[in-house]
Amino acid sequence: MITELRTLIAVARFGAFAAAGDRIGLTQAAVSGHIKRLEEELGFALFDRTGRSATLNAAGLRTLERARDLVARYEALKDPAELAAGHVRVGAIASVQSTILPRGVALFRRKHAAHRVTIESGVSLKLIDMTDGDELDIAIVLRPSYGLPKSLNWRPLIREPYMLVAPRDAPGDDWAAVLAEHPFIRYERVSPGGRQVERFLRANRVAVRESIEADDVTAILAMVAEGSGVALVPSTEVCQPLSPSVRVVPLGDGTFHREIGYVTPGSGDPAVEHLGECLEKTAVA
Repeated sequence: MITELRTLIAVARFGAFAAAGDRIGLTQAAVSGHIKRLEEELGFALFDRTGRSATLNAAGLRTLERARDLVARYEALKDPAELAAGHVRVGAIASVQSTILPRGVALFRRKHAAHRVTIESGVSLKLIDMTDGDELDIAIVLRPSYGLPKSLNWRPLIREPYMLVAPRDAPGDDWAAVLAEHPFIRYERVSPGGRQVERFLRANRVAVRESIEADDVTAILAMVAEGSGVALVPSTEVCQPLSPSVRVVPLGDGTFHREIGYVTPGSGDPAVEHLGECLEKTAVA
């Protein structure tokens, strides 16, 4: 039931089933299912439900404290040999998992060969929350537009410009006209990168023909190559070189960027600090 207990903790932290689901990568229905199973297992309700709102009741508050203790104890279950050697828990967004991350880890292991490294995949918001919640030691993420929790330290790695990509045979060099005239493949709007795209479109008052929405840059580029539409995506290393079936329409003075960096809880662990230094040294191939 550890998964369900984690979900309970997330709901308590973020105040609603939907908000908790957004942060831990679950649908609202999945969060509701976790809570239902937990209540059935325990034999009592954890929330007072009124319409669409749900508030922890007295039993829920007591259970929450015990859940936090149980999850902490579960996290502490490690092989004694692993404790002696060291263990670094790393979070990473998809676009760095075959570029910045493996280069940084390879350099890190030259000094810390005995350390075990585990890697958690996910979107930036989820990984930031996991680092803030002491579930990760370091996470490579997109810098969010809002302020980070005060408990976390931010270090930049790279800035990636956004580009307008279109099928090779799509005519025109005016980016605004190309965006308006072709189906638009949107970079998922709930992600930090997708929010940057939305702000750009609003600032320039460009009305797009909504067609497809996806959260993976590689998948978006593949759909553009197949002629499904145009897209605004970051020029990320993992996607270079671009397919011959895709061309870039320059944004000129309108070019905007996303920043990728890493967050740490500032615990002062020498191994974590060294891994951060390795990421900075190998951020650019």
